Amino acid sequence: MLYQRWESPMGIPRDASYFSHPGAYFRMAKQSFDLPFQAPSPSQDDREVAVVLKVLTPGDPSENVGDVDPVGEITALADTAGVQVVSSVLQKRSKPHTATYVGKGKLTELKEAAELANAQLIIVDDPITPAQGRNIEEVTELRVVDRSELIMDIFARNARTHQAKIQIELAQLKYSQSRLTRMWTHLSRMEGGAVGTRGPGETQLETDRRIVRKKISVLNSRLQEIEKQSRTQHKSREESFRIALVGYTNAGKSTLMKRLTGADILVEDRLFSTLDTSTRQWELDLPFDVLLSDTVGFIRKLPHDLVASFQATLMEAREADLLLHVIDASSKTIEFDMESVTRTLKRVGCDEHPCWMILNKLDKIPEERRIDLQHMLAENENSYAISAGTGSGVDLLVEKILDLGKQRQDSGLYQVPHARADLAAKLHDLAQVVSEEFAEDGIHLDVRFKPGMKARWESALRDAGLSGTPESD
Repeated sequence: MLYQRWESPMGIPRDASYFSHPGAYFRMAKQSFDLPFQAPSPSQDDREVAVVLKVLTPGDPSENVGDVDPVGEITALADTAGVQVVSSVLQKRSKPHTATYVGKGKLTELKEAAELANAQLIIVDDPITPAQGRNIEEVTELRVVDRSELIMDIFARNARTHQAKIQIELAQLKYSQSRLTRMWTHLSRMEGGAVGTRGPGETQLETDRRIVRKKISVLNSRLQEIEKQSRTQHKSREESFRIALVGYTNAGKSTLMKRLTGADILVEDRLFSTLDTSTRQWELDLPFDVLLSDTVGFIRKLPHDLVASFQATLMEAREADLLLHVIDASSKTIEFDMESVTRTLKRVGCDEHPCWMILNKLDKIPEERRIDLQHMLAENENSYAISAGTGSGVDLLVEKILDLGKQRQDSGLYQVPHARADLAAKLHDLAQVVSEEFAEDGIHLDVRFKPGMKARWESALRDAGLSGTPESD
């Protein structure tokens, strides 16, 4: 069932109790603090039944690509959240209706479809305003969940680390702020109170707003502490070659991570199976550590509050030396998926990073689409076709990354006096020593530096009153 009970990692006062409705929080007598967190996967028998409502705008993938199910992605999202979509109501419009999302006739059709399906839930395949949600609920008399709420629910279910749990709670609280009034409208109807009148209800609404603001402030402080700790850890990795996998959800990033590093990580064929950035050391023939990070997947219409809350998690991508944009090349909406990832990377400050295109799932591409794949490879520099599942094409990708790593190395020829063998030992720590010759005039070393280490070595030489190479001394 969507939106299950969970215990807040931040804790709440014992005298404060809440009832959770999708994306909103308001007080009810003798209730506990409920949020959609780490709910157990529901069985097929107890899943909620939903009808999807969707406006087809000119920019929708299904309006531009043939043979694309217009509700395929939202149905998959609902299934991940434990909801069974039994039907859908679609309307073509240039943009959603400002008050009701769809026209009044479509709302009537939606109500009839929901009654016929015995649905408990309406899922809107767009972020909607509180007013739109309220108006849809008034007609259908059913709970309405929009795309943003659904995605946040999935994030809440899949969050594992303390950081991810705080991030999703923060995103949900931010999202709820503008929707508290809508939720109090529900409560007024249930209790027979008048909507919009002054009195205890409004006072309690203001109290809840203040509590939510305070909790947001506390969570922000916690995240800042975590980010500070993360920056300290990242500083210790500055000498490493850092690579981050980015891409649309379920593009195969975790499978590629496992293929390259042998890491024992979760690999599932479902949306948002990875929420917590995992970093593994990748053993390559380079004189420095290579760190590979698997990051959270992106999706179209990713909630702004969610992106903002997951800034700390996305730090691995922001500070990477190279991004590998993993793309599901078998997807019929591949261009829309790529555009969505590119926009999100820009939102988190990664749009200027070196980025390679990795066309994955080569083994699943129909023969008739392989020509299009060849065109994409020809038009995009540093693009590679692979199958992370079978390993096809991965060796070439590894070879190219090795070449890039070698280009990052600073090299040098140095002469160290025999009396300063300590400096020669230091050079062994800072670089890969290609050759070392003990001559009459000193120790001659041909080296390849680890990232950022050449400046440190030359500083040590200056401190010792030495500076040259065998050619200049």
